[in-house]
Parts: sequence; C-alpha cells; structure tokens
Amino acid sequence: MTSPLATRTRLGDSDLSVFPLTLGGNVFGWTADEAQSFAVLDAYAAAGGNFVDTADVYSAWAPGNSGGESETVLGRWIAARGNRDDIVVATKIGAHPEFKGLKAATIAAATEQSLRRLGIDHIDLLYTHFDDESTRVEEIITALDELVRAGKVRHIAASNISPARLTASLEFSRREGLATYVALQPHYNLVSRDTYEGELADVAATFGLSAAPYSGLASGFLTGKYRPGGPAVESARAAGAAKHLDTPRGLKVLEALDTVAAAHEVELATVALAWLAARPTVAAPIASARTVEQLPALVAIADLALTDAELTLLTDASA
Repeated sequence: MTSPLATRTRLGDSDLSVFPLTLGGNVFGWTADEAQSFAVLDAYAAAGGNFVDTADVYSAWAPGNSGGESETVLGRWIAARGNRDDIVVATKIGAHPEFKGLKAATIAAATEQSLRRLGIDHIDLLYTHFDDESTRVEEIITALDELVRAGKVRHIAASNISPARLTASLEFSRREGLATYVALQPHYNLVSRDTYEGELADVAATFGLSAAPYSGLASGFLTGKYRPGGPAVESARAAGAAKHLDTPRGLKVLEALDTVAAAHEVELATVALAWLAARPTVAAPIASARTVEQLPALVAIADLALTDAELTLLTDASA
C-alpha cells in the first residue's frame, strides 16, 4: 500500500494537506451508532485517512434527532483518541433547524454551536452548506472572515452555490483582502455530472479551488449492489440509488465499471471514486461508510491509478 504521506493532496492554495478520500460523516449518529462510527473512524485513520466531513444539520431528518448528532460523535471520537492535530475537520453551517440561512449573526451562532459539539477550538474547513440568496455575498464573506481572524476557522469553503454567486464571493474576497473560499463541495459523480461540469467547474479552475464532491457513489448505486432484476436492497438510500437503474446512462456506467474493476481486481466503488478523483479540480471525493467492512473499497482509491483508456471508457459511458 502507498505511504499515507505520499497520498496527500492540497486543498486550493490553503495549507490543508488531505487524504484523497474524504470520509463523510452523515451516517454518524444516524445509520451508524457511536460504536460503529468510532470503528469506521479508527479504520479510516489507520488507512492513512485524515479528512472528515460533517455538518451541523446531520442528522436532523432522522426520527428522534434534532441536528448536530454527527458533529457530537466526531467530537467524542477526537477527544477519546487524542488525535486532534492529525485530523482535518470540515463541517458545514446554514441548514441546522435552529440556524438556517447565512445572515452574519446566524453564521456566528451556528459556528459557535459546531465548535461546542465538536469539542475543538477551531474548525479546519468551514463550508456554507447551501447558499442563502437573500443575503448579500458581502455580508456572508465578511462574517466568515471574522471567524478566520478570530482563530475559530482556518479556511472557508462553499457548497451548493451557483457559478454567479461563487464568482461574486471570490471577487469580493480578493478585492477586499478577506478570507476566500479554497474549496467547493458540489454534487458530482459518474451518473450526476451536469450540476458541476461546465460553468461551476470553470469558476473553480479559474480561482484555484479544489472540489470535494459529495454523493460520490450516487447513494450506493456506483457500488454495483443495485442491478436490474437483482434482489431488493434495504437501506436508507435505496430509493435514491435504484432510480439510476431506469436510465440508459446508469446501465452503461455499471457495464463500464464492471470492465475496469475486473481489470484491476478491485470493487466498483473504488473505480467510481478513482474516476472522480481524476477529474479536473477534484481533490478528495466524499464517501461514507456505515460499517468497517465498507471502508476498504473507499480508501483503496489512494492506490488505484486508472489508465487514460479506462478514464475515457468511464467518461463516455456516463456522458
């Protein structure tokens, strides 16, 4: 296996050096209880992983949860393992039921709550989870800059934002000498390319942002466990994954993934994430694991280099 230090990638022009697979924390405190979450986090760290992504809203949608459960679990794990300096902590604000939107006061209050739940004195990468178009980018960036200047946040980033608003934010940061977005978290995978590719990816490239795409495995569809005529799969994301079975693109992608995975004797998930990692601007795709058994296929992207022909096969199949 490649040395973990040899598989680090830098986010934008920041000083954050991360493993090429971001571990998604959306399952922590939801489909994975604390013990399961700790086991997954331990295995990820043992494989050289150091980049964990969560959000203040995870997992408010689950019965009995109110938001913040994932951050709490991650914070308890960091405290228990004493490894704060080894982990790049990314979280997102703006969607928690009690802290919706991106007004300056909301940004400040939401960040304080995230810090409290995480049990840390600073967040390495703070995302705006969803853009708030009712708030001027000048207010958003100024509020985020204040957090950076106060030492509560090292770097800022954006998710679910339009090319125009992203450009306006970056230009304002440059013009005023304020903290600037270094990363972007778009929805992007082999069967969902339209949101990111094109104008949004062009903005990221122009301004030197790194992308850490979410839903890298299309709710599990790109693991290959959902097949036409195959057995029904019971999971929290089954409906989201199964919808791709009804599209010509989905079936073509599965066929291409089967071909490449067989050539390398790896799992389909590894190939899907390796394709994503090879795309322009992409630094560290996000994928989550509910169990330790699901993790090896994810972290294996650090050791898989696809050929140009294989990348073309996958790209053409997903066009």
